[in-house]
Amino acid sequence: MTTQSEQQLEETLMAQLKGLGFAPVVLADADALVANLKSQLEKFNLTTFSETEFSRILNHLNKGDRFQKAKTLRDRFALARDDDTRFYVRFFNMDQWCKNEYQVTHQITQVGKYENRYDVTLLINGLPLVQIELKRRGMEMKEAFNQIQRYHRHSFTGTIFEYVQIFVVSNGVNTKYFSNNPNQSFEQTFFWTDESNNKITKLDEFATVFLEKCAISKMIAEYTVLAESLTIPMVLRPYQYYAVNAIEERVSQSNKNGYIWHTTGSGKTLTSYKASQVLSRMPEVKKVLFVVDRKDLDIQTTKEFNSFSDGSVDGTDNTRNLVNQLKDKNRKLIVTTIQKLDIAIGREHYTKLFDYLADEKVVIIFDECHRSQFGQTHARIKKFFKKAQLFGFTGTPIFAENNVGGVTTADVFDECLHKYIITNAISDNNVLGFAVEYVGKYTQKDSDTLDADIFAETLVEGVDTREVLESPGRLNKIADYVLADWKRKTKNGKFNALFAVTSIEVIKKYYSLFKSKKADDFKLATIFTFQANEDESGDMLDVDVFAGEGTAGDKHSRDFLESCIKDYNAMYSTNFSTDRFYDYYRDLQKRIKSKEVDLVLVVNMFLTGFDSPRLNTLYVDKNLRYHGLIQAYSRTNRLLNSDKPHGNIISFRNLKEATDTALRLFGDENAKEIVFKKPYEQQKKEFEQKLVDLREKVPSVDSVDGLQGEEEKAEFVKTFRDLLRIKSSLETFAEFSFAEIGISEQEFYDYQSKYLDIYEDRKNHTEIESILDQIDFELELTVRDIVNFDYIILLIAGLKDISSDRLRERKTEDILRLFDRDVQLRKKKDLIKKFIEENLPKIDKSENVEKAFEEFWASERSNVVKDLATAENIPVDRIENLVGEFLYSQKLPQEQQIADLLPAGTKFLKQQGIIDRIKSVIEKIVDVFEW
Repeated sequence: MTTQSEQQLEETLMAQLKGLGFAPVVLADADALVANLKSQLEKFNLTTFSETEFSRILNHLNKGDRFQKAKTLRDRFALARDDDTRFYVRFFNMDQWCKNEYQVTHQITQVGKYENRYDVTLLINGLPLVQIELKRRGMEMKEAFNQIQRYHRHSFTGTIFEYVQIFVVSNGVNTKYFSNNPNQSFEQTFFWTDESNNKITKLDEFATVFLEKCAISKMIAEYTVLAESLTIPMVLRPYQYYAVNAIEERVSQSNKNGYIWHTTGSGKTLTSYKASQVLSRMPEVKKVLFVVDRKDLDIQTTKEFNSFSDGSVDGTDNTRNLVNQLKDKNRKLIVTTIQKLDIAIGREHYTKLFDYLADEKVVIIFDECHRSQFGQTHARIKKFFKKAQLFGFTGTPIFAENNVGGVTTADVFDECLHKYIITNAISDNNVLGFAVEYVGKYTQKDSDTLDADIFAETLVEGVDTREVLESPGRLNKIADYVLADWKRKTKNGKFNALFAVTSIEVIKKYYSLFKSKKADDFKLATIFTFQANEDESGDMLDVDVFAGEGTAGDKHSRDFLESCIKDYNAMYSTNFSTDRFYDYYRDLQKRIKSKEVDLVLVVNMFLTGFDSPRLNTLYVDKNLRYHGLIQAYSRTNRLLNSDKPHGNIISFRNLKEATDTALRLFGDENAKEIVFKKPYEQQKKEFEQKLVDLREKVPSVDSVDGLQGEEEKAEFVKTFRDLLRIKSSLETFAEFSFAEIGISEQEFYDYQSKYLDIYEDRKNHTEIESILDQIDFELELTVRDIVNFDYIILLIAGLKDISSDRLRERKTEDILRLFDRDVQLRKKKDLIKKFIEENLPKIDKSENVEKAFEEFWASERSNVVKDLATAENIPVDRIENLVGEFLYSQKLPQEQQIADLLPAGTKFLKQQGIIDRIKSVIEKIVDVFEW
């Protein structure tokens, strides 16, 4: 059907890419692509290859899967030449990324299971490294994404298109990019941004900054990570790119330190180890140390780190390996733990083995720069590495307001080099928001009920607060509440939960209660270190929970944990004990991630630095503040799928003020609105109350037509707009259903149609001032349904299969009613109605509807364009060019652009009227005919 706009989008992009350094080339099919590859590799390698030599190169290129091919791209091939000499063939210049050969082509046909034709392909040294899929304006980008997923299944496999590193999808208005991973979801596609995290969505603007030949080459060479544990390439998100770039510039241009503030869950580890990799290639840097905390080295992370720097991580306190790596002058990059580094630089018999580094430029990157051991380690680092540059990554910086030992992040690391805060991450859908519930309330006089006495204020005058908080009656009721609530919060066990409590003594009581009350198939576990420091953590979680490991600890606590581990062993047929505490910790970590355990009781463990998408709920019976609160809450907000719309926080303490304070510190002025959602039940009540208000004004949909005067209409608009706002939020909860909010879906959308009627009527009568002009209709709230071309064809074709005239009329009304719900779709309604009434009866069967509709739509569009061209005496192709440019840039033509098309001799005074008419029709063509 309307292929012109997509074609125009493609042609305009091709022209732009030519200006960005890509030479256009016509390649009709796979054979032409291979022939071009030969000539481009010859040009890039400054040689020529015989046919037999090139066949050896092709055989090499065709080996392995797409992950192996990503490695092949970055490596050299030792070609045995026909004269028995050896020549090292390069496929991509990783070091000087601008020095490659660049071409752009479009509409290559590739035959696999099916024949596919690809939109725009960027060729670097003849290899297709970037693939761009375009869709018409108004179409969802997900459709372009799904198209690429079909290419993976149908025609990419076993071809050189497996060398694609980055995909781009765009409908002109919105543009996203992602790496070559056929198993990823649309949620793993990214907008590009500027350094301040402002999105760059329009295709022309995106192309300028992202697809310019040096920029895209740098993304492939420097900012793509080959993740061994997942066997996929991972392209960095924009905030990760800017952070790595900022550190790289800092090291090359100064000796100053710096820190990166990227919120919890945003992928700090990937960013920090990519920065380590980039810095290790800089000749002036003698060593790069990437320092992590041992408790963060779960099984997958250890595998990832070891793939990044083979054998560098073993998760033990054996320091000899680290010392040998520091001593080895050829070893540029070391991944180690803060515990081993502290020992290595704290003992003279070790430091004398690598004292040559004392006056060399050494860069040390801390994956999480606020572990409790950091203070003493920092002092030793500065004493030994006199020219060290330190960089820290943190999701929750220490400021003057939330510091513990008097030292802030800026004191240690100097200035913040890049910031990506929790509100950015939630707005970008990189992490989830939270639904926070405060359960119950304690007062001395309230009756003995669940809601009356399990909720604890921080202080109750005249009462021993600890005695109240730890009373058997309160803990018993909380245990009952958690067991009753757990199924609802975790969606009958699809997810799991943590329960954070205040001390080891309290965890003992809770564990015994849950053990006695739970069902046999409910999997309960607990972990604590039985060291005194676990009880001394305060409310900001600033404690090293492993600091006392290897000592006897508290015997009573250790004995209790031993009994808990026996329960665990019986449940999972394992053989752990407190003597193998770290092994137990790692095994439990793995089972939480794989959803093999339902509820885990903790004091501090797993409340910082632990990621598990299957964890969606945190119960809290301890005081939390500042970074400790944000860190703990953030355990629940990792993305998984649509079944997990937010993290659940259920607090049995009054943490509201502490929560608000933490958000002010680590968010922005919109933080509360973005980060925390009102509980579903509360929002539902607000909706129901607003619905009462609506029905008092307009008891039925038809009564909207009887509203007298604009003031009554304005009251209806404001009231229904409030309903739209609440519904928009309610929909994000898994529990949402029209069946339980007091209005049917049909009735709601009928009211919405009347709401839009008033908007349209007002828009068409702007000559008289109205109080309705002062109201923002917030039309984006009405755009909820996915009504695209395919969906409409399905509905219309369905009418052919209905024999009853009455039923067909009713179904036709239902279809047309869909177009009343949305302010943009309304513009297409008259044409849809015309097709159904005039053309549909002439079509013999439903499978022919799509072709007939495409022809009808193209004909109607062509008539509008021809009428405009005839009326204004401008060639049709010039009008089409204007429409195409508008589709591409989303900017109407400049007045001079249109004036230049007008017939010679057009009077100047008439020009403005003609220009305005042309602009209006161009907008109409796009609004009506584009899907």
